[in-house]
Amino acid sequence: MTPTVRSSTDYCSRYEVKLFWRGPDGDVLGSFSRLKETPEGARVAFAMNAGMYHEDRSPVGLYVENGKELKAANNRNGPGNFHLKPNGAFYVKGSQAGVLETDTYLKWKIRPDHATQSGPMLVINGRLHPKFSEQSTSLKIRNGVGVKDQHTVVFAISDDPVTFSTFARLFRNQLGCANTLFLDGSISSLYAPTLERMDSLMPMGPISRLCADVHNAEPRWGTDGNEICWVGMTW
Repeated sequence: MTPTVRSSTDYCSRYEVKLFWRGPDGDVLGSFSRLKETPEGARVAFAMNAGMYHEDRSPVGLYVENGKELKAANNRNGPGNFHLKPNGAFYVKGSQAGVLETDTYLKWKIRPDHATQSGPMLVINGRLHPKFSEQSTSLKIRNGVGVKDQHTVVFAISDDPVTFSTFARLFRNQLGCANTLFLDGSISSLYAPTLERMDSLMPMGPISRLCADVHNAEPRWGTDGNEICWVGMTW
């Protein structure tokens, strides 16, 4: 079985990456349909769930939106994927973006425009997370975000259940991302108008979205014979 991969690389003059949690009314957005109803909804070129959240859909860890830290970084130990150390943060600051281990993010004292924390890291400086096993039988729909350089970001979501190792190798070996962060599994969702796709599996917490500029540019999706749907943006 050889599922499909859709891909795109576009330029910063055409796109901006932002995070959303609550709508103008203060309520958690929770869905792509509600995101479309916001003032910027018509400009959304694609969107994806962007980090783990509690039952009330508040972020489990660090969350920064429009320069305001709404949740502090969570460096505690605990169960589940979020606490499979090292975990990390994805951030956007001006025309630059990055994925860093949480400890490194805090050490560097970054003041981002947008940031979300999740876990585990998938790829760390070109190496797979040390706790991933090639023999793992844990297959889940997964999504994540990686950086090829400080101006190029790649989001990906699996169409079929995959292991952490398979997903991480896709980012490193095929997409060229030296640092990659797992965003979530099972509830992973994508809104991509050009693919006529708007997932609605269950209510979400934070949402990442890519906005096109006034020229209404859209991501250009292609296929290259793997099981991951992905889109890349270059600033």
